[in-house]
Amino acid sequence: MRDNSPGTVLSPKCGRLYSLAAITVMLLSLFGGAAHASANVSDVQKLDTAESRRLLKLAEKLVRKGDLVQAEQTLQKAIEAAGADSLPKLRLAQLYIRQRRYTDAYNISFAIAKAEPKNAYAFAVLGTTMLNVGRFSDARILFYTALTLSKKQPLAWAGYGLLEFYENNVEDSLKNLAQAVNQDPDEPDYLFAYAQVAARAEKYKEAAVGYRRFLAASKDTDDERRARIKGVINFLTFLGQRESLYSLSGEKKTTVPIDLVGNRPVIKLKLNNRDEPLNFVLDTGSGISVISEETAKRLDIDPVTKGGFAKGIGGDGKFEIIYGFVREVEIGDIEIRNVPVYIRRFHSGAHQVDGYIGLSLISKFLTTLDYGNLTFALERTPDTPPADDPNSKSLPLRLTSSGFLSGEVQLAGVEAPLNFIVDTGASVSVISDEVASLESVSPFASAEKMRVIGSAGVTEGVPSYLLPSVTFGPHSRKDITAIALDLDMINEASGFVQAGILGGNFLRNYRMTFDFKNSRVTFFPLDPER
Repeated sequence: MRDNSPGTVLSPKCGRLYSLAAITVMLLSLFGGAAHASANVSDVQKLDTAESRRLLKLAEKLVRKGDLVQAEQTLQKAIEAAGADSLPKLRLAQLYIRQRRYTDAYNISFAIAKAEPKNAYAFAVLGTTMLNVGRFSDARILFYTALTLSKKQPLAWAGYGLLEFYENNVEDSLKNLAQAVNQDPDEPDYLFAYAQVAARAEKYKEAAVGYRRFLAASKDTDDERRARIKGVINFLTFLGQRESLYSLSGEKKTTVPIDLVGNRPVIKLKLNNRDEPLNFVLDTGSGISVISEETAKRLDIDPVTKGGFAKGIGGDGKFEIIYGFVREVEIGDIEIRNVPVYIRRFHSGAHQVDGYIGLSLISKFLTTLDYGNLTFALERTPDTPPADDPNSKSLPLRLTSSGFLSGEVQLAGVEAPLNFIVDTGASVSVISDEVASLESVSPFASAEKMRVIGSAGVTEGVPSYLLPSVTFGPHSRKDITAIALDLDMINEASGFVQAGILGGNFLRNYRMTFDFKNSRVTFFPLDPER
């Protein structure tokens, strides 16, 4: 998958940055010279003063402790002491990326890359900025340029690794991240990313080791985050002792009916050879399946371990992380054995469900959700991708760090495409507070306030908007209701900026086939687009 769409880059505040065409022109002028550049060209120039060198080391220690405010102040002093040397400025740009101040990071790294066309580190920082705002094709070119100038550029290797991960090329991702870790084995960010992708590749023992190394290298005093990671390590260690996960048996293909409840597809399935049918929502907005506390207790599914608190939507924004393990899930004529799950309290709503089917449970299948015929089909992924129907269109999907599916969405009045999570478990679509505040969007605010039931509780009085049109690829719907939420908690873990959620009130107009192996979704409209 490649992102070839033109336009501008958006910061979390949706402010306009320089035209990407400027970068393209600059890169075209550099490629001829880059091909002749020595592989040993250093991206780190010698600092002008010992004071600047000292301040850079101090700033790095502050970053690893999580004291980003003090680190920024220290880097500003290092910039003053360094004179013409650009290294402290690029370190500051990296810090801005951590703080999700992408406009500031872009302005610094773009100017240096333009002025110093053989500075591999500048291109790596600029590429990382592009990656974080979801401009994948630009990020790929920039990382390539950085590594053409210098193969010893761990930030570029790490960026390439994350880019491949988001595009679901997990093995390539691991190889690139391993390069980054080998070149800079004490950098916590590289260790964390490697562990995260290793877990996705079902290399659980390796992932647990990676997270342990991260905790040893990072001096971040965020106790809640460290508690979450320790919980992950315990669960990965447990999973690493199992012979296999998500092992399949039964028929190659099955189709079951769904009930559409509040725009959410509800499927009946069975757990652990029990005869009792359970109601589970198909939730493409969740990386792992979830079972309610009540259902887990009723079926004697005990917690494996606990791991601090996660951030979610609703209530106080937090919920306890409890890991569980299900021996068997039966959907129609297919069985999936050894399934990791979360066990969580479900907050009261009009419609009670027993759980949510996450992406990891269905990722080995070609999965079709038909809102028209009200059916859900699973087929073991064929070697050859299915041909597109003449009336349908396949669109690329990206995988976020937190396990969500994401695609590019166009909103009326917003020039550049925005990244939206494709979430069958959301009854209504969502835009971020930042998008809602845009001059081109704010006039569509509705007088209606909504009640939102999320993973972390219930929120009353949420503002809603009636969007004139929402477009995903060639598919467009008019007059789509969306609520405005603070998505910072999602973006903290997503890896690249998400500006909204494409919910059931948009998706219900289509038959959708998710091809996880090839990172695409095919939409077939059920009626003429409005």
